[in-house]
Amino acid sequence: MTGQTFEIPAEMRAFAEKGVDQARTAVSSFIGTAVKTAEQMQTTSKSVQESLQTVVAKGLDQVQENAAATFDFAQKLVRTRDVREAMALQAEFISSQIANLQAQAKDLGAVAQNTLRPSA
Repeated sequence: MTGQTFEIPAEMRAFAEKGVDQARTAVSSFIGTAVKTAEQMQTTSKSVQESLQTVVAKGLDQVQENAAATFDFAQKLVRTRDVREAMALQAEFISSQIANLQAQAKDLGAVAQNTLRPSA
């Protein structure tokens, strides 16, 4: 028995080769899917980051607008001559601020919807 070599049957080699090919295909498919997923995540991340920057910039613009309106109101208020004039000015300011806040909320809502809307 010492000079004999054991030969692997052809069917067994074919089966093993088929298994290796199937494993290669499965791993290749898995890696391809992982790469596509990573690319989509990068695109989504960039899109979300850009949208977030837009929302932050818009919010800061609105803060500046509201601060300017408040200081304008304060300046007008200190120039009033009587309580009636001050009350009328305050009512006008409150009314305009409510309208501005509603418009700003609508604007931010539109930006948020565009951010959450899936891209085609």
